[in-house]
Amino acid sequence: GDYDPVKTRVLHLKMNPTAVAKQQRQQEVEALREEVTHLRELVRSLQDGGSLVHSQDDSSMHSSSLGLSLPPSKEVLDLRKQMESSELRNQRLKEVFQRKIQEFRTVCYVLTGYQIDITTENQYRLTSVYAEHMDDSLLFKKGSNSSMQLMETEFSKTLGEMVALHLHHQKSIPAFLSAVTLDLFSRQTTI
Repeated sequence: GDYDPVKTRVLHLKMNPTAVAKQQRQQEVEALREEVTHLRELVRSLQDGGSLVHSQDDSSMHSSSLGLSLPPSKEVLDLRKQMESSELRNQRLKEVFQRKIQEFRTVCYVLTGYQIDITTENQYRLTSVYAEHMDDSLLFKKGSNSSMQLMETEFSKTLGEMVALHLHHQKSIPAFLSAVTLDLFSRQTTI
């Protein structure tokens, strides 16, 4: 606050508690920094499995250096084994998932007659086993409420009556796909 120096005297404490606390805090910070530096060197040395140089101070402030060769500790070796085991397990799981995904795709193709591919996020290309041309495919897009919409392709333009009946009127994608499958099958068997 504001004061009149003529009428008011300011006393400064000789042992100001705030100044003492600041000085102690500064000393603690310096000690902790030294300890952190020492511990970082120790961790690096243990990670490298190399030698560690310790400096020891005695009461007369005499320092000597000793080269110690520290083998990796049992904990580090155990953790490395666990990490390798986890990586191996993850690799095996990936392989199993890839096989199962491929098996699922094959079963879907055999059972439904459609090969389903993800083209971009939320877009799926269905190619019939009875397709006359490689480009004859249907493209569906998944909407925000999990609804599926037929996107226009060259092949879907030729299916106007089926789209109107099964998708617009009956609102049934499975019926539409079944009708397309039956139509393509009948074209191949009559030829």
